[in-house]
Amino acid sequence: MAVLPAIRSRWQAWWQARQPPADTHQTTQRNVYIVPTVAGLAFCGTLGVLLLASINEQLSLGYALTFALTGAGLASMHTTHANLRGLQMDLKAPDGVHAGDEFTLELRLHNTGSARFGIAVSAQLDGGPTEPAWVDVPALGHAVLKLRLPALKRGLRELPRLVVTTRFPLGFFRAWSYWRPASRVWVYPRAEEVLAPFPAQAEAGAGEAASTRQSASGTDFSGVRSYRRGDSMKQILWRKSALALDQGLPLWVRETEAPLAKDLWLDWRDTQGRDVEARLSRLTAWVLAAERSGQPYGLRLAGRELAPSLGAAHRQACLEFLAGYVG
Repeated sequence: MAVLPAIRSRWQAWWQARQPPADTHQTTQRNVYIVPTVAGLAFCGTLGVLLLASINEQLSLGYALTFALTGAGLASMHTTHANLRGLQMDLKAPDGVHAGDEFTLELRLHNTGSARFGIAVSAQLDGGPTEPAWVDVPALGHAVLKLRLPALKRGLRELPRLVVTTRFPLGFFRAWSYWRPASRVWVYPRAEEVLAPFPAQAEAGAGEAASTRQSASGTDFSGVRSYRRGDSMKQILWRKSALALDQGLPLWVRETEAPLAKDLWLDWRDTQGRDVEARLSRLTAWVLAAERSGQPYGLRLAGRELAPSLGAAHRQACLEFLAGYVG
């Protein structure tokens, strides 16, 4: 019994060596396979019955019909194989998604020959193949096919093996080719549905003084400047401005400043009392909420941290940080 796992392992190694991961794929004589379908087997059985009947009854027309249908079947087999052979394909790496959602795999098919019809692409998942997506590729042209796949578990996931199939023109034969993409997709933790308040203890880094910004409504005096249209009358320094007016100078205005909001720190320790996935889900919801509100935020997780910032690149870095967490 111990021999079977070894044989299976060697078989898988040999099979994967024939299919190196790549984001481009070209169907050739070497990687296109073809077998008869159920309809094809029934057709072959019918030909056998016709041949036996023609031999038994010595029917010349029976022979003609049998050989004509046999020729049509062989032509169908050749056409099915040629419909897939020589097709060039590449894919666009998918964007990251949250666990439980679907991501779109965009495939581009390039045809250097005659038109191709009924090309189907499906993915092989653990639970079985997905529903195929269909496309026709014009002669000497291109086509785009989009395949929607589920994102089940968080992390940096490999794309599943793709199966490119056709049964054109009569459905008597099925030709297919396997494709192992090299790209991977980030699956982020699913965001908590009910957003919890930001952690009250989140604050700027220790020892850092709060930044300030100039504000007309601030209370901290920072200096004086000349009057600008729209300044409040309460800001004018009337005593200093009276002397300035005597000398033909503009009015003087008090410049004030107000403290900027402190950077928000999203800390793993602020989610205690929940399981790992629930804690990651809450941190993910906080990251998305902070980004929407325009509040600079940083992330502390597993002894590492990402400095406070804003923007799509920072949000993606935080989500990938959470997706790759290993508890």
